[in-house]
Amino acid sequence: MNKLFEPIQLGGIVMPNRIVVAPMCQYSASDGTLQDWHLAHFVSFACSGAGLFVVEATGVNREARISHGCVGLYSDDNEAAAKRMVDAYKRVTKNPIGVQLAHAGRKASVGRNWEGGQPLKPGQSPWQTVSASATPYADGWHTPHELSESDIKNLCDDFAQAARRAHRAGYDAVELHAAHGYLLHQFMSPLSNTRKDQYGGSVDNRLRAPMQIAEALRAAWPKDRCLGARISASDWADGGATPEDAVEFAQRLKAVGYDYACVSSGAVVPHARIKVGPHYQVPFAAQVKKGSGIATRAVGMIVDPLAAEKILADGDADMVALARGFLDNPRWVWHAAEKLGVKIDYPPQYARSRGDVWPGASLARPK
Repeated sequence: MNKLFEPIQLGGIVMPNRIVVAPMCQYSASDGTLQDWHLAHFVSFACSGAGLFVVEATGVNREARISHGCVGLYSDDNEAAAKRMVDAYKRVTKNPIGVQLAHAGRKASVGRNWEGGQPLKPGQSPWQTVSASATPYADGWHTPHELSESDIKNLCDDFAQAARRAHRAGYDAVELHAAHGYLLHQFMSPLSNTRKDQYGGSVDNRLRAPMQIAEALRAAWPKDRCLGARISASDWADGGATPEDAVEFAQRLKAVGYDYACVSSGAVVPHARIKVGPHYQVPFAAQVKKGSGIATRAVGMIVDPLAAEKILADGDADMVALARGFLDNPRWVWHAAEKLGVKIDYPPQYARSRGDVWPGASLARPK
């Protein structure tokens, strides 16, 4: 069997294949509550055949959100809407669904993506941001409050409470967001964490808050489901966090019972020079997999099924995730199966479009 379509067990769940729909912000929530757009989004990916769909970065409190349009899991309304969406997803597919729990830190209180994503101005209901240190993300951005030890303890409680809400809503997996320049990454990176106390300086200290939150999440999330983390393996800037830091983080996550690490990079400082190209983050995933032994997911410009298969066959990762590749082609899994000669089940309502049934497939998808 092709590796791409081989099942994998993560904690208490089984993915029927190694393809993941990565979390993608939709900026379409109301006070953190999922809306009808999200229902269409969820059900589209329920039809996709992906082994796991992970819902977008979801704030563990109101101020944890990136924008006013971002999803949260901090209120009864948030939870009820999440349950409605998860129930709809599970009426379409048996494949698992997860949610990424997050805090944006100093990159919060900004406009929606298509509105420029810039810091909210007076009159736009901005809020006080927080971070490892009282240093703005960039010129013109809000100056964050430096989190105290008691603030960090409160955040641990927020993540745990969001996990309990996610459990009641029916999610099969939770992913801790510790990448992309958001709060946990801000603690990990020397470029955003300039503290002189027990939370700054050495890698041990810089990982202290992320691990305290990770452990609180582990304690709150059932072990018969799946718990993972998205981590950052490079800041792409001098003096930043390194792949070795990511390996150390992954080792610690595995030791406390995490089931996987999704390895990304960048976005903690605006002056980073990221060398974007096909599979540009796969070497980071390979390094984390080899150094930590945790099940690892690769991301970043993975769009060709044959290339995705090779990443897994070469042992560079255990799973692959697509984001914009799925926005472009929600049927990527179906077409990948055709290209690799694997027969998969379609939703019966759509089965007439499968390549071995529909003569038009060769015209729609030329080899």
